[in-house]
Amino acid sequence: MLNWQITSSWTIKTRNLSRRSLVLLSFLLSLRSVAGFLGFFGLDSICIVFVAKMVAQKFTVDLNKPLVFQVGHLGESYQEWVHQPIVSKEGPRFFESDFWEFLTLTVWWAIPTIWLPVVCWCISMSVRMGHTFPQIALMVAFGIFAWTLVEYILHRFLFHIETKSYWGNTIHYLLHGCHHKHPMDGLRLVFPPAAAAILCILFWHLIKLFATPSTTPALFGGGLLGYVMYDCTHYYLHHGQPTNQVPKNLKKYHLNHHFRIQNKGYGITSSFWDRVFGTLPQTKAVEATR
Repeated sequence: MLNWQITSSWTIKTRNLSRRSLVLLSFLLSLRSVAGFLGFFGLDSICIVFVAKMVAQKFTVDLNKPLVFQVGHLGESYQEWVHQPIVSKEGPRFFESDFWEFLTLTVWWAIPTIWLPVVCWCISMSVRMGHTFPQIALMVAFGIFAWTLVEYILHRFLFHIETKSYWGNTIHYLLHGCHHKHPMDGLRLVFPPAAAAILCILFWHLIKLFATPSTTPALFGGGLLGYVMYDCTHYYLHHGQPTNQVPKNLKKYHLNHHFRIQNKGYGITSSFWDRVFGTLPQTKAVEATR
């Protein structure tokens, strides 16, 4: 009777099996039912052994093959897998296609090279519309400050969303999971310009809803400048060797997020919003005391 009762628990664990494995599993379970009905208990036991082995097998990612369309098969195991970092400066291949692979690779200096001219052009638009330099400075500063909040919200609620479906895992891996799995991959530390351009259009129109035509460019320019500072800082925290105390502490704070407490410490350029929203990770000394 025990053999018959454990079938339901097995079927719950078959989500990570391939389609071919599921067909074979269905056949074995059917054969097992017929064997038990006819009294061929020896064959029944053999089927149980095969089924148990199949259910015990979990999907494993082949790091020597393109990863993007593999990780979705991990199912509920994806979150555990993606938060076990591989510390290597050589990143994995994402796609078979050289074109799509190229779009995922970005050198850090491309960010200021591409976006700083756009920042200057946006700010100059507000200047030409009659705003004084103190007003411009205030709007740019507000844009940078607003970006730090956007940075925190995106990192906490989008980049660290928990997924388990095939496409959920795949999209999450492209957005942020790849960075946690390979945190030292220097060509995937900054946001690809093609994807950033799409987001810029969305943010431009969002700012237009709340700002006047003459203040929108400077506010957007300030936010874009905040993004450039964020991406360059992020790269430096992973690959730079700071000597001053402030960047040293920021580097320690961010690497703590990667290698110790991954559900806290969502800020990159500062820990301000972590302090505001209570997601600042505790130090080891405080934890040891408790």
